[in-house]
Amino acid sequence: MVTGMSQEELDFKGPNQKYNSTAQLIRHLAYVDLNWVYRIKDEPIPKKLEEKYGPMLDKNNEIPLVSGVSLEKILSDYDHVFNMFKSICYQLTEIQLNQTVDYENGTAATIRWGIWHIADHSRYHQAHINQLRKWFKEENREYRQD
Repeated sequence: MVTGMSQEELDFKGPNQKYNSTAQLIRHLAYVDLNWVYRIKDEPIPKKLEEKYGPMLDKNNEIPLVSGVSLEKILSDYDHVFNMFKSICYQLTEIQLNQTVDYENGTAATIRWGIWHIADHSRYHQAHINQLRKWFKEENREYRQD
């Protein structure tokens, strides 16, 4: 979906720069997945990984800004987390899929639901990335016509 994306497009935040960029969304997906890896392990996220991928939201309660980080680096970081997630999932038994883990705001969720949630959450933000790509192409087409 992001093949061939330039740095300008990766950092593009949509019309009037009021949306999350593709870079922000990919980093956000990595952090959400990382949270699930450690929920399943029933361990806190190591400080080093928390610093690299987090926080979930910045002081303005928004997805943190990511700018100037190459597509290769963002995808490599995301692949690392996703491979951790796949590895832990391959080890789960049917019984473990029904175990509950702490989720958000004091709630609990089954590991099975968490896996579904990660897929749905990724799909949701992939749609945002597709929209950003359309907007970027439209804006660049307008500039070329001027």
